[in-house]
Amino acid sequence: MSVQLRRLIDEQNTLWQRMQDIQAAAESENRDLTAEERQNWDQAEERLTQVSGDIERLNRMAQLSQIDRGQIVSTTGEPGAERGTDEAERARRYTEAFGMYLRGGMDRLTPDQRNLMMDNEVDLRAMGAGIDTAGGFTVPDEFRNIMTEAMKAFGGLLSLAEVIPTSTGADLKWPTNDDTANEGEILGENQPAGEQDLSLGGRTLKAHIFSSRQVKLSMALLQDSAFNLEQWVPRKLGERIGRRAARAFTTGTGVDQPEGLTTGAIVGKQGATGQTTSVTYDDLIDLEHSVDSAYRPGARYLMHDQTLKLIRKLKDSQQRPLWVPIPAPGFPATINGFEYTLDNSMPTPAANAKTIAFGDFRAGYVIRQVQAVQTLRLVERYAEYLQVAFLGFSRMDGMIQDASAIRLYQHSAS
Repeated sequence: MSVQLRRLIDEQNTLWQRMQDIQAAAESENRDLTAEERQNWDQAEERLTQVSGDIERLNRMAQLSQIDRGQIVSTTGEPGAERGTDEAERARRYTEAFGMYLRGGMDRLTPDQRNLMMDNEVDLRAMGAGIDTAGGFTVPDEFRNIMTEAMKAFGGLLSLAEVIPTSTGADLKWPTNDDTANEGEILGENQPAGEQDLSLGGRTLKAHIFSSRQVKLSMALLQDSAFNLEQWVPRKLGERIGRRAARAFTTGTGVDQPEGLTTGAIVGKQGATGQTTSVTYDDLIDLEHSVDSAYRPGARYLMHDQTLKLIRKLKDSQQRPLWVPIPAPGFPATINGFEYTLDNSMPTPAANAKTIAFGDFRAGYVIRQVQAVQTLRLVERYAEYLQVAFLGFSRMDGMIQDASAIRLYQHSAS
């Protein structure tokens, strides 16, 4: 943990305690807050909001910084690169060739490097995406990990759901079963056991193509060895794909795209008339208990940062705030005792909006990820501008796999 993050956590807890002391002083004397106490409370709350936001940002930056420190040294050929086995050596050489390909295209490669690249060529036309090109190249593992982790940093649901990696994009049949209405029996002596078949359903996970759109770079920048192209390009492609995928996993229609969480999950609680942009303590309690107790040990909240801002102002029946800041380094902040995850692709408070999800997301939502992330290097299209474009693709799908594991809070219509 960085010194800055520890300092912010300490300041957050100090501000929180100051607000609690102001509240306690008024309650002990059975009076309202004085004008000075209100001013001090408002100042502390404003600073608490800033500090909490800084903590969230530092945590996200720490996650991305860790990604950037991924093992890319094998692209330079420096000592310490993995050479223990033939497979590791081949991976190292392919990573090196891929880095050369990004900078200079196929013409810069040796015959051996070209053969390595061709062995990992992916025919994009076979995807049925209307791409008029022979193909792209599979991103090396080190690059692909940067892409995948960047997507997690921008989409909270991706880090919570069950992720199924597959080596091909063929339709993946996914079985479902709900046996909760059935139970065993007590047998009398010499009585035969009854029968109760399992009812199995099934759905299909596809491989929708998510594109990064084109990233154009100048020839001069590509020739600059000081520019860390091998990290910058996959990170940017991953961020773009990740933002779009995160929105699909939360609000996708399920038609030619993933089934979004807010589209497929069941509403466990809807706000009363007038709660178009608000939520109450009782609403959250009802939402928590709309999820069967079998799932609650692994449950948490998922929401947009603007929704968290509303919840931070809520108090329980004893006037204790539901949101509790980080009590100590290494411990998470909680809402009513449950951890929460922010995903800014979730809807913001509005009429009829489904802004809060609660439940066991690993049990309730599944994401299918085809392992081979592809990238294209487009040279001739922007040659007159002395530019080269890069384009990334990832194939994914997502859907509700256990409808009982997750429930939503929906604001009132008016």
